[in-house]
Amino acid sequence: MPSAGPILDGDLLRAFVAFADTLNFTHAARRVGLSQPALFERVRRLGDELGAPLYERTGKQIRLTDRGLRVAAHARDAVARAEAFARDLRGEPQRESVTLAAGEGAFLYLLGPALARFAAEEASLRLLTLGAPSACAAVRAGDAHLAVGVLDLVPPELVARDVLRTPLCVAMPRRHRLARRRSLRLMDLAGERLVLPPAGRSHRDLIGRAIARLGHEVDPPIEADGWPLMLQFAALGLGVAVVNGICAPPRGVILRPVPELGTVCYRLVTRRGAELPPAAERLAARIVEIGKGAARAG
Repeated sequence: MPSAGPILDGDLLRAFVAFADTLNFTHAARRVGLSQPALFERVRRLGDELGAPLYERTGKQIRLTDRGLRVAAHARDAVARAEAFARDLRGEPQRESVTLAAGEGAFLYLLGPALARFAAEEASLRLLTLGAPSACAAVRAGDAHLAVGVLDLVPPELVARDVLRTPLCVAMPRRHRLARRRSLRLMDLAGERLVLPPAGRSHRDLIGRAIARLGHEVDPPIEADGWPLMLQFAALGLGVAVVNGICAPPRGVILRPVPELGTVCYRLVTRRGAELPPAAERLAARIVEIGKGAARAG
């Protein structure tokens, strides 16, 4: 029967944290001062004792399994607590550190006020620019305390709080033929050249399905990676961009909602059962409050 004891072994936990951070045995071994075979053996031992593989290979790529993500989260928490306890015993000043993962759009158009207020505190802030799925994976693995993104389905290991619900909008120059309307219908976009994210993105898929329901042939979209570039293409008159309503359009560009496309919800995500540092709790509260303020202003 697998023993639960080794998961509390500090050496095994530190070795696995290094491996989870790098997903490379050589780099992880260098980080913790071990040989590559010794690091490999510690990761193998931990997996054997827990009775399940902690990682898997696909070609040359290594990824953590679901069990591996859970172990990595536990290991990071345990190592952080041990290091904080050691600093306290040595009488060293404690400096809280918070890691937040979010997408470029959330950082640019939603989280700025909360981050600016938080920056005045003593806590250290680490930011990871990641799309919603990767940001959630960072929280699950314990590499981030908080994540913010557009999420429809929340993994069971995570807990989500709504931050802001915003409509999907069309960005266009003020001189555009549709600019005088307060809102648009899907059929208004027939014949327009669309500016959309690259294929495979959830936003692109959503818009593609909606446009397909019109039954009209549309030109291949102009692809742009990220809201700022999409908005810039719209400003140049290359097409109309379909963006989230939180975006701040550049000069000369306006946003018009398309009710038929519905809304998207930005959510704040934490790991279920995790004990957040006080600074992370404060940042989370500020993010939720900023979202409420943005909703009232909208």
